[in-house]
Amino acid sequence: MDLAGLLLELQPLMAEPETHFERIVGLLEQHQGLAEYEVARFYVSRHWMDSASKRLGSADPRERLRAVRLIPLLFPRAIAAGQLRRRVKDADSRVAAAARAAVRKLGLADISPPDSRIEPPRHPGPRSLGGWNPTGWNFGLFPADGERVKRKPEVATRLPELRDRADVARLVGLDERELAALMRPGSEPGSSYVEFDVPKRSGGVRRLCAPRARLKAAQRALLDNLLTHLPTHPAAHGFVPERSTVTNAQPHTGANVVVRVDVEDFFPSVHYRRVKGLFEAYGYGAQVASTLAGLTTWRAKLPDGTVAWPGVLPQGAPTSPAIANLVCRRLDARLDALAKKAGARYTRYADDLTFSFPQPPERLGRFLWWVNAILQQEGFSENAPKRRVMRGGGRQRVTGLTVNQRVAIPREERRRFKAILANCRKHGVESQARGRPDFPAWLEGYAAYVRMVHPELGARWQREVKELLGR
Repeated sequence: MDLAGLLLELQPLMAEPETHFERIVGLLEQHQGLAEYEVARFYVSRHWMDSASKRLGSADPRERLRAVRLIPLLFPRAIAAGQLRRRVKDADSRVAAAARAAVRKLGLADISPPDSRIEPPRHPGPRSLGGWNPTGWNFGLFPADGERVKRKPEVATRLPELRDRADVARLVGLDERELAALMRPGSEPGSSYVEFDVPKRSGGVRRLCAPRARLKAAQRALLDNLLTHLPTHPAAHGFVPERSTVTNAQPHTGANVVVRVDVEDFFPSVHYRRVKGLFEAYGYGAQVASTLAGLTTWRAKLPDGTVAWPGVLPQGAPTSPAIANLVCRRLDARLDALAKKAGARYTRYADDLTFSFPQPPERLGRFLWWVNAILQQEGFSENAPKRRVMRGGGRQRVTGLTVNQRVAIPREERRRFKAILANCRKHGVESQARGRPDFPAWLEGYAAYVRMVHPELGARWQREVKELLGR
């Protein structure tokens, strides 16, 4: 079939491209050898350019698999490489295998640094130990040589002894027969989770998945009795006792250049197998590790009733931040070492990575290439549009705080809150609510936040809020 015949066959199919997906992809795959294939690629890509990227981020692995098949047919080689590398280490084995096959077909080399823990194999393969080793992150912190993490004595004495599923049930205050019900997929009545939307500061909404009361109590027990006894990396500041946005920002004060990198889909990138590998790495058996992972991950139920697998960390569970910090220990160690080698400082607050350079950095682009490469090897992806490079001549912000000379809440935000307090005195507290739910609690919370950053000013505003609320 020549180009004209291919376009004539594609034309009626493109009227409903989603309905005829398989036929369209099949035609493109069969005729990639045409000298004028780029014309057909452009004709089809007009209809699917946006939907391909959306499919890659879908919770449905079947949609991601479709996107992996479609991307090499629609995009030029360089663009296809950037898209496919996000799915080479997909949680779904079918999607990951299809992405690896597409990468090999395009002749792309993996951008990640090699796994240097052991000698590279004589005949490298996608599952070989050493070299490029996707299993290095695929099962959390599970060491490649099969050894367990050696517990420090002070850690070992605090960790509970869990031999089987019944021990896990006792640890969380439940009967063993109740555990299965808490691991039901989905968020409809009868499941242990509920989904809801919350507004983002930058606009739009964020989808949260929070556990219901019984599962939340069990997760709280796991957090208090197990997870809090496991050490995090010193560079991690989010959801860590005695650390905060202030401690996260302090190392970056007075820097010449501050770079902020955002991790895409941070919690969903930590899936069931990684969580199970984390607990196995600390010496727990397969039955205990799988039970702990089942209690702390969530499987979405798709509109057609299919259950997505594997489960992922739900954004809203009390255990998710602690588990994510533990899974990121090696990521933090590698990025911290990279930063020190480049003369920079590194901190992480959840999915927000910050690097600061006291002196003008040399080859900043090369440094960020290595950051991106390490993120990929550790099973994460950078959200490139959110990357920020902030130089000393402009405002430098880290986790919402300015760090140009000292850690501070931005001046306009302080002025805005000061004006709200003045209007509350003049017109009454309720006049300033403006749609904020539980406005008195918001006033108290923001005054406490100010006190954390600016102790004297915050203490004064806390007294003023207390007087306004008559407490």
